[in-house]
Amino acid sequence: MMKTISNYIGIILLIATVTISCSKDNDPTDDNLFVGTYNGSISYSEPESETNITTEDGRVTVVKVGDNYRFDFSNGIPSINGITMEKNQNILINSSGSIKIDEGELLITYTEEGETWGADCSR
Repeated sequence: MMKTISNYIGIILLIATVTISCSKDNDPTDDNLFVGTYNGSISYSEPESETNITTEDGRVTVVKVGDNYRFDFSNGIPSINGITMEKNQNILINSSGSIKIDEGELLITYTEEGETWGADCSR
């Protein structure tokens, strides 16, 4: 009986955490766990295979665990993995490009190994 109650409490806490993490007013830079979807213009190019994808009606799902981000694009665009930003840091600028993320906006201009991603999205 006590084990069943503990299981229910654990499930309720997990659901509450995911719900709070997905709130549109929630800034991903403030949390250790975040999942959110941004909609808008996305693009991708890879010159070697002559791949060019651009759409005004795209989607980027952002998954953050700790300081590590993953950006999953719609429309067959490969994901960007392994992006690290410290807690409360919402802009990354390095030799590969820039990523800006907050509760309402995602901007990406990023290049890695000849591949180029772009996003101008909002939530």
